[in-house]
Amino acid sequence: MTENNNQNESNVIYGRNSVLEVLKSGREIDRLYVVHGTHSNSISEIIAKCSKRGILIKEIAQAKMDYYCSGGNHQGVAVMVASHEYSTVEDILDYAKSENEAPFIIICDEIEDPHNLGAIIRTAEACKVHGIIIPKRRSASLNSTVAKTSVGALEYMRVARVTNIANTIDMLKENGVWVFGADMDGKDYRDFDYSVPVAIVIGNEGKGIGTLTAKKCDEIISLPMKGKINSLNASVAAGILMYEVIKSR
Repeated sequence: MTENNNQNESNVIYGRNSVLEVLKSGREIDRLYVVHGTHSNSISEIIAKCSKRGILIKEIAQAKMDYYCSGGNHQGVAVMVASHEYSTVEDILDYAKSENEAPFIIICDEIEDPHNLGAIIRTAEACKVHGIIIPKRRSASLNSTVAKTSVGALEYMRVARVTNIANTIDMLKENGVWVFGADMDGKDYRDFDYSVPVAIVIGNEGKGIGTLTAKKCDEIISLPMKGKINSLNASVAAGILMYEVIKSR
């Protein structure tokens, strides 16, 4: 199996036979890369297998694939494997129950910067968050940058990757979890009691929480801004809110 050490995509495995072997092994795969216009029976087989498993498939330019694979003989196909095994939302809820604690969950709504996701995971582990939920699309995955930025915390954190954040929020609410979305136009975050089962939604670095996601939240909360800027880095905002939950418990 050929695996490169590119600083941006160090979890990339490339080459048709290598990719097929990874698929057979059952290893957690974040996404499949295929070079535009590449067609063969083996690549069609790889695409079909990935599609069946719900793996994100992306077509990219030859030059980008060359870069990801550090010039290796990728044969037009590569996969990015996860640095850590994903959990399920049910795993997260079961873990909270096993600890006899009200669920404490962080939902990352399209956090695309792996450094932000890694920092959120690190703080979440320190705060004994029971689990983190991320979407399959338009989100940083559990790659090597996330693992490194979390400084070991990823090994202890349950991270569930879901197809639809809005549907997942509905499922959490059915399980008695109150969902608070962090956004600029919300109520003061200090005005609430977080001793209940709680999930905090942290939005995209630039766009914030998606419109549908915001509608699904029980409350929209915000951090007061006293200076000239009107927003904080996603991981910083997440950290403040996580420690507020701790204070309520």
